[in-house]
Amino acid sequence: MKTSLTKKSNDTSALPIIYSLRNCPYAMRARLAIFKAQQTVLLRDLVLSNKPAEMIAVSPKGTVPVLVLTNGRVIEESLEVMLWALQQTDPDDLFHCDDEGALPAMLSLISTFDNDFKTSLEAYKCAKRYQEDNVDECRIVCQQYIEQLEQRLTEHRFLMSDKESLADIALVPFIRQFARVERQWYLQSPYPKVRRWLNSYLQSPVFTKVMAKHPLWLDNHEDVLFGVN
Repeated sequence: MKTSLTKKSNDTSALPIIYSLRNCPYAMRARLAIFKAQQTVLLRDLVLSNKPAEMIAVSPKGTVPVLVLTNGRVIEESLEVMLWALQQTDPDDLFHCDDEGALPAMLSLISTFDNDFKTSLEAYKCAKRYQEDNVDECRIVCQQYIEQLEQRLTEHRFLMSDKESLADIALVPFIRQFARVERQWYLQSPYPKVRRWLNSYLQSPVFTKVMAKHPLWLDNHEDVLFGVN
């Protein structure tokens, strides 16, 4: 059975270290993949207004997630963290290994949302936050992408097939953000399949464990074991 670990540890030599921000969607999906891959890492939670010098030393760009492997390799992009984790172990077959074209198709979908949708989502969030007069227009641009997901989820249970995939856990943090911009509109929107899919994650024990709140690492410099024993 999968269980999330929250035990503190002072030994940072035997496990990879991940610098993370609890509500950052990029860090969120990295943690999801690590958990799904049944890996164990040392989690260092932070806030972007107070970044650890240890993180900046290995990743000067100063964004999360940052994964530091035991061999010294540093992985600075969330999708690369996800791929690393699932290349170690993929017990749920999120790569759909029996289908040669599955992973390229997943990566293509993720790329569309990481680039085009994310840009539109940021414009939508800003328009709502600053009460601009183009909120509807910004939302309509985002809806083009949400409609694609609704169609996929009409055809099967998850985004790629009836089986969960890398694409599902890569996109869910960003669809969560979209759903929160105009909550009442979203709840009445013509996307019941997307709502069901998103809720299946948000209400799952896995998501609860992945989103558990931990002490900030700079407060005590004590690492937290995260993942599966």
